[in-house]
Amino acid sequence: MLNFAIIAKKQVKMFAKSTYSERRNTLKKLVGSGLILIWGNNDAPANYPANAYKYRQDSSFLYYFGQQREGLVGVIDIDNDKEYLIGNDIDIDDIIWFGYVPSVKELAEQVGIANSAPLDELKQLIDRAQAKAQRIHYLPPYRHDIMIQLGDLLGIHPLKTRECASIDLIQAVVKMRATKSDEEIAEIEKAMEIGYEMHTTAMKACKPGVTEQHIAGLLEGIAHGRGCKVSFQTILTMHGEIQHGVPSMNPLEAGRLMLCDAGAETNENYCSDNTRVTPIGGKFTQRQRDIYSIVESCHDLVIEKARPDLKWLDMHLDVCRMMTDRLKDLGLMKGNTEDAVQAGAHALFLPHGLGHMMGMDVHDMEGLGQNYVGFDNEVQPSTQFGLNCLRCGRRLQKGFVMTDEPGIYFIPHLIDLWKSKGMHTDFINYDKVETFKDFGGIRLEDDILITETGCRVLGKQIIPYHINDVEEFIQNN
Repeated sequence: MLNFAIIAKKQVKMFAKSTYSERRNTLKKLVGSGLILIWGNNDAPANYPANAYKYRQDSSFLYYFGQQREGLVGVIDIDNDKEYLIGNDIDIDDIIWFGYVPSVKELAEQVGIANSAPLDELKQLIDRAQAKAQRIHYLPPYRHDIMIQLGDLLGIHPLKTRECASIDLIQAVVKMRATKSDEEIAEIEKAMEIGYEMHTTAMKACKPGVTEQHIAGLLEGIAHGRGCKVSFQTILTMHGEIQHGVPSMNPLEAGRLMLCDAGAETNENYCSDNTRVTPIGGKFTQRQRDIYSIVESCHDLVIEKARPDLKWLDMHLDVCRMMTDRLKDLGLMKGNTEDAVQAGAHALFLPHGLGHMMGMDVHDMEGLGQNYVGFDNEVQPSTQFGLNCLRCGRRLQKGFVMTDEPGIYFIPHLIDLWKSKGMHTDFINYDKVETFKDFGGIRLEDDILITETGCRVLGKQIIPYHINDVEEFIQNN
């Protein structure tokens, strides 16, 4: 028996029927020929079959087929100009436990598809296509149950299914999903509103003695209450130097910083992603102000410069140069700025990329392969430490949604490693850096839309991030 709880309560489609039909028609033209399979997600048991994780549909399936129900597969036969929604109808046992769910035929009609069939007919469709030497296109699976299903249907080992995915289909999906429509931007703005409430709640709750887990729980409650869920596991910690620091039961300590990286996902599955740093106790120390102001300036540089046709790699490197110059002013770095950045010395303080695409996935389309999403023939990924974590380097286009998230981190183990190996001694003042090993880390993150001539920060209300605004907000709340 399948778990249809999410469906009985959430009979929603993102957009009009014509939106999905137009998207599938565009996809057909981009791919050209063959049989396209786009898998929806199945239920995922947490610790036994009837106790499942909160359901989340696959984003590409949502983009082209719009339906939230589990156990579905979308099929587009380009050569014969036919589209199918494949899946089994529910039975009376499902209805008793979870309520009525429309038939697969009805779900297909809602998104402009004329043909539907049960799951056991999918094998026949694929066999007929293979007999006619049609190429089978599918996206790289990221769940093992789908790998097994694909392997059985296509006659390949399940662990080979990712490498056998269709590059033509991947590139077509990336081309379409990377540029957001006005409808999609409106959905992201809804997620931003929820994110604003989450982050301002965290700032208000940031007081000595309150635990990290308590504040993270408040944020998750807001996300679940006003939307679908959080867009990723909330990062909330006094150890901001840990990139993905999960909330602990540790009580907040006066004089330290609380880093909160959190976002919401709407019922229509569009995301927000913001990071703020709050002084525990209400006031930044001078040392904290010094580092925070550098990150603040780097964050604002992106808003000033991001525009169509700018390579995101160049934007990242501009931020690294500004950061290096300012760290030199504090005595933490030294030497020629350009040489330091080219050598990657700044990555001691910024070991990640400037930002990533965002949409229905908070790291948008990352499951399709980052090389296809964030890079192209002009800009390829780097192997240099720090730069190798840049998730996007390609030229920006109007309609892209990017995160702007520079940071400065003092990671004791990384500092010790580089110092012991004598790395970048021409550019790093290790004696000064040693005095910051107890600092933690600072990251500021907003989501920007690339417009015709520049960019704009998404969200009707901007979460306070300028130093004086943060302190004033805490004082007044």
